[in-house]
Amino acid sequence: MELTLPLQQWCQELCKTLSISTFLFSSLLLLLLFALNFFKGGTKLNLPPSPPRLPIIGHLHLLGTLPHKSSCILSQTYGPIFLLQLGCAPTLVVTSTEMAKEIMTTQDATFSNRVQTRAANSMSYGCRDLIFSPHGEYWRQMRKICVLQLLSLNRVHSFESLREEEVARSIEKIRGASLDGVPINLRELFVLISSNIISRCILGKKNEGEDDMKKFRVLSRSAVDLMGEFCFRDFFPSLGWMDVLTGFEKRLKNTSEGLDAFLDDVLEGHRRAKGNYDQSNKNCFIEILLELQKEDITGMAFTQDNFKAILLDMFVAGIDSTSATMEWAMAELMKSPTRMKKVQEEVRRVVGKKSTVKQDDIDQMDYLKCVVKETLRIHPPAPFLIPKELTQSTKLGGYDIPPKTRVFINAWAIQRDSKYWDMPEEFLPERFANSLVDYRGQDFQFIPFGAGRRGCPGISFGVMEVEHVLANLLYWFDWKLPVGVELEDLEMSDVFGIALHKKIELQLVPVMASP
Repeated sequence: MELTLPLQQWCQELCKTLSISTFLFSSLLLLLLFALNFFKGGTKLNLPPSPPRLPIIGHLHLLGTLPHKSSCILSQTYGPIFLLQLGCAPTLVVTSTEMAKEIMTTQDATFSNRVQTRAANSMSYGCRDLIFSPHGEYWRQMRKICVLQLLSLNRVHSFESLREEEVARSIEKIRGASLDGVPINLRELFVLISSNIISRCILGKKNEGEDDMKKFRVLSRSAVDLMGEFCFRDFFPSLGWMDVLTGFEKRLKNTSEGLDAFLDDVLEGHRRAKGNYDQSNKNCFIEILLELQKEDITGMAFTQDNFKAILLDMFVAGIDSTSATMEWAMAELMKSPTRMKKVQEEVRRVVGKKSTVKQDDIDQMDYLKCVVKETLRIHPPAPFLIPKELTQSTKLGGYDIPPKTRVFINAWAIQRDSKYWDMPEEFLPERFANSLVDYRGQDFQFIPFGAGRRGCPGISFGVMEVEHVLANLLYWFDWKLPVGVELEDLEMSDVFGIALHKKIELQLVPVMASP
């Protein structure tokens, strides 16, 4: 009894002490949380809407193999801007013309940086190229060189005879196929024409018949594929070792080293042969860059790696997008025989009995230009414009967007918005007749080449090539489907990548047009 009472009192005192301690601890914790909240700004961020997500992978599972289409469907539920967590990368998806315009005009500087992926870093020499380099003085100098020296309208026009030569060589090959009545693979044809043209513009030499150039085409194709391939390090930095297991790192290393060695040899060859090239070679991009380096007009240390980064941009951006656009245009025309007839009648009326389709002729082909525009609308070369990355926090559409957020602008969805386009899913070139809407970055419902300070500088180069090749194919040949293939069998589904390609390659039988 004497021991029990003190023990009871001791327990009571202990409980009181613990209660006071708990109260004090809870009070201090609440004060600390209040203070942290106060210094963080006092209010919770008003983030854009976001779907429910899974642990670790976030929303990656929602995008699937056709993210341009799945994100368009998501926008019907979550609105024109919504937030996805792609692994460790917060990503804003934009499917609205109005929001795209604000990003690329009003807040262009804020959204001026590009996401620097593992593949881009490796193949563009630490993002020293124009496409992926951070916004700043270096980027401004690179863009100035590309816009004023390499891709100016005068420079693009100066390559007219070169385009004519390469297309004429392809026309001769098609004639051979037409005599045999066998189908030709138009994707392979367009890739070959594009790579030949751009190789001569950039390097001053032809591809065909040269083993090293054929190897370079394979490496360029691999570079494009790697740019669009899933990389663990881009979404899960701590799981970068998985890229070794998947073989991604090995393929990236082999491709980067192969391209680097090729360009080193080409540059060295041009330096050794300085002054011995004909006039067409002296007009090529490499010679222009070597001359700029000699004159040091940028006032910057312009190294060999800078050269090679710019040249790779031209190859990667120039071949894939133009060849894909030409294939889509021919596929859509085959699906619509009346429009095929209409554009062929225009081309043949304008050219008449001449043996060569000239640029002056193409300038008079209004309906052909409508066909190209409509192809770019319904099948944009890049369904997602090259991803941007926020340099600082900002507001967009009333929402708070934190820094380092990646921004995907879904051009494919924007260009099919029924708010701006009648029957948006239909291929209707006539919609551009007498229309002022253009693809040069002023009409934000139509942005196949982007807009703003980071819009594509090679628009004229690419569009002139597409128009020139299509005009020749439509002038010299009629086209029919292979035996056993009906019009309704012509597959028009696409495959997502850096460029949006047809899932099944287009094969058609050429028939020499009647005189």
